[in-house]
Amino acid sequence: MERARFAHQVAEKRRLIKQYKMERERQQKLEEEEEIKRLRKELIPKAQLMPYFDRPFIPRRMSCNDMSGPSRLQHLPSSVEKAEALYQQRGQLKEEQLMKKIQKLVGEEEKLRMPIAQGLPWTTDEPKCLIKPPVKKNTIPIDLKLHSDIRAVERARFAHQVAEKGRLIKQYKMERERQKKWEEEEEIKRLRKELIPKAQLMPYFDRPFVPRRSEKQPTVPREPKFCIPRHKTIKCCRMSCNDMSGPSQLQHLPSSVEKAEALYKNRILQ
Repeated sequence: MERARFAHQVAEKRRLIKQYKMERERQQKLEEEEEIKRLRKELIPKAQLMPYFDRPFIPRRMSCNDMSGPSRLQHLPSSVEKAEALYQQRGQLKEEQLMKKIQKLVGEEEKLRMPIAQGLPWTTDEPKCLIKPPVKKNTIPIDLKLHSDIRAVERARFAHQVAEKGRLIKQYKMERERQKKWEEEEEIKRLRKELIPKAQLMPYFDRPFVPRRSEKQPTVPREPKFCIPRHKTIKCCRMSCNDMSGPSQLQHLPSSVEKAEALYKNRILQ
């Protein structure tokens, strides 16, 4: 029991040490990235102020003491030379700072690459008595609802609906065939009744048919069209030539008056 507690404490300490190291490395990595970003921003060249050309440098008036000796031959620096010297001095300082920071980062990376021995756990600490966790209640099983069972119920319901629909369609077809057969039988009966011969009424011989003069107005003749197209005239000429050739030209065609007279005689005889 004591051995298990000691092993648990050692594992917990190792876990905390590892978590602390990981957090420290992550924080260090973030600081290095921020430092590199800042250095890159500093390396970006920036515009320098130009000298004031509208305000030229006016040297101070030299005294008599300054005029004596070789100092009078010395060259006085202008504003442009001063600006160039200042720019060079500033650039050298920035380069020195950048080189120092890069050397520092390289040295830290080399130190991190070197493996560090892990310390042994402390064995002099007295083990702590762990609190016994409370006893859990017995687990009550829950009825499982399988997806396959739910699908089986839905499938059975769908199969019942399909069977019901098929039964209704079959019943409708049978009813329709029965109605059609009954209509055909009725039609056959009606036709058979019509085929039975019936007695016709005899004419009235004591009252013969006497035609009367029609009360309708005489027919107004329409004006014939003498203007026939050229393609129709050629066709009519060909047909007339065919009709004139042979014995058909001697046949007498009955006129409309003769047809009317023949029809009138037939009615009187009836």
